[in-house]
Amino acid sequence: MAIYGYHRTSTTEQHLDRGVKSIEDYCKANNIELDVLFTDQCTGKNFSRPDYQAMKRVAKANDWIICAEVDRLGRNKEATLTELNYFKSKNIRVMILELPTTLIDYSKLDNTMASMLMETINNMLIEMYATFAHAEMIKRELRQKQGIQAMKDRDEWNKYGRPAAIDYKKFKEEYKKVVSRQIKPFELMRQLNMKKSTYYKYAKRYKEEEV
Repeated sequence: MAIYGYHRTSTTEQHLDRGVKSIEDYCKANNIELDVLFTDQCTGKNFSRPDYQAMKRVAKANDWIICAEVDRLGRNKEATLTELNYFKSKNIRVMILELPTTLIDYSKLDNTMASMLMETINNMLIEMYATFAHAEMIKRELRQKQGIQAMKDRDEWNKYGRPAAIDYKKFKEEYKKVVSRQIKPFELMRQLNMKKSTYYKYAKRYKEEEV
């Protein structure tokens, strides 16, 4: 049995520290030793994240995954529930610190009715929190669109172009650390403030040059 931690933030401007600390504090208080703590700095819209996918590949039956909050797992309600159902089908336990019911191993309760009731309550709370996270994502996207439109209406949009992509030569030097396994891809993306699409485009170019 292995125990994994997982935490996500949306951008490089958000710090991973708070969520990571809450997971580590919980483990320390309950004498739980983490095998690996996975972290991503990616959008919560989908689950195409380097460390999340790595965790999903290594997690096996009877393993635990500890996450601080539902929205740190994902903000898309349907996708989040699908992922949780996947782990359940694989007998992988997901514990979400903001939902105390997920910290109770109801499968070990002696009373069958009590176990069923706990599972029902647990599922209802998870769906409710996932709904809140999804609604917040939609509101944030709406505010962003409204802000962009307001800037366009004021003829200020041209002042805010896309930031120039990082110089490829700089990326090439730093990417060697990924190749030599000194750092993970998400760490380089965070270090260079890169979008995932730019990272993979440059990584592909590097590999083609090395052939």
